[in-house]
Amino acid sequence: MSSTASGKNGTWRNWGGTVTARPVREVMPASVEELSAAVARAAEDGLKVKAVGTGHSFTSIAATDGVLIRPQLLTGIRNIDREAGTVTVEAGTPLKRLNMALAREGLSLTNMGDIMEQTASGATSTGTHGTGRDSASIAAQIKALELVTADGSVLTCSEKENPEVFAAARIGLGALGIVTAITFAVEPIFLLTAREEPMSFDRVTSTFDELWAENEHFEFYWFPHTGSTNTKRNNRSAGPERPVGQLRGWLEDEFLSNGVFQVANWVGRAAPATIPAIAQISSKALSARTYTDIPYKVFTSPRRVRFVEMEYAVPREAVVETLRELKATVDRSRLRISFPVEVRTAPADDITLSTASGRDTAYIAVHMFQGTPYQAYFTAAERIFTAHDGRPHWGKVHTRDAEYFARAYPRFGEFTALRDRLDPERRFQNDYLRRVLGS
Repeated sequence: MSSTASGKNGTWRNWGGTVTARPVREVMPASVEELSAAVARAAEDGLKVKAVGTGHSFTSIAATDGVLIRPQLLTGIRNIDREAGTVTVEAGTPLKRLNMALAREGLSLTNMGDIMEQTASGATSTGTHGTGRDSASIAAQIKALELVTADGSVLTCSEKENPEVFAAARIGLGALGIVTAITFAVEPIFLLTAREEPMSFDRVTSTFDELWAENEHFEFYWFPHTGSTNTKRNNRSAGPERPVGQLRGWLEDEFLSNGVFQVANWVGRAAPATIPAIAQISSKALSARTYTDIPYKVFTSPRRVRFVEMEYAVPREAVVETLRELKATVDRSRLRISFPVEVRTAPADDITLSTASGRDTAYIAVHMFQGTPYQAYFTAAERIFTAHDGRPHWGKVHTRDAEYFARAYPRFGEFTALRDRLDPERRFQNDYLRRVLGS
């Protein structure tokens, strides 16, 4: 995939193929000053402004018919402060480049999501997360932010400076300004031992609390139409490094997870009746394995099979019941689901609109192969998630609106009041923000 998802003749498209937009103009600023000038000029022309990363969101959170800001030139590490344990990066830096550059410096983020194609600002602004008992989302690791606000001025915020902006802007949805630089907490690089093994759905759900408590990073994938899951436990290790062998890595990550999986999904899309049989095979394709490596090589994996995704955050204590209801719904229905359901966790954090804001959280993500009708499945799943006070991922498919979020987030009003102050003319507004934040 190129560094950005886009189309021909001025049409912008997202990675999942669910959103297209036709901006009046596109700007690729090479400095914060150029970005400020672009925002000021948009205001003069009465145009809305949106910054877009790699288009990995499935919602239209970055779509605009006004000015589209592409941050490709705002990349790289500005500063590493080893004493403070921080690194400051330009907003357009792809996570992949950040992780590799940090590793060269003997540093790492504490936790990360499982895809690293996104830009630092795109990933944090939508609340991208991995799984962790004690360590939270990428945004929760932010120590300071720099953003260009609606009047073109540059605002910096941290726990000490503009703390009310900092509380909200770490997951700002692009509604408060355009992030230009992010300071992350980092630590000396460490090793993780990953233990991946198949486990029955009944066993993983009945022992979920122990599996969560005993592991720093626990997650699992359940294959619909089967009673099978694949579990993954990542824990810090004294070493030595024992990476996955090249051939085995290629076989399992490229061939099985991407190549064969792609073909299986093509077959399933053409003949949905074959999906349960394929699911049985898929769920048994990956055998148990254990390996030890540096964090980004354990946390992240390539995703070449394109899909559409919905993910909801539910209170951690409700996850097993929610999942059992989802399984019962799929089992009872005529739905044919070829993609596994992913379950992860995060501790409570203090970010205003974080999906884990103020509560220990578990995430349940449902996926459909790109090009297959997903509405019936997602609608059924969303009904279950919302019954458990679910909060949807800001960058993934959902149908919720401001009225729902005002109930789901105790500090919702705090965020909208800040937006009124920073962007009174709604320079950064688009249809998605109008729906989720109100006008």
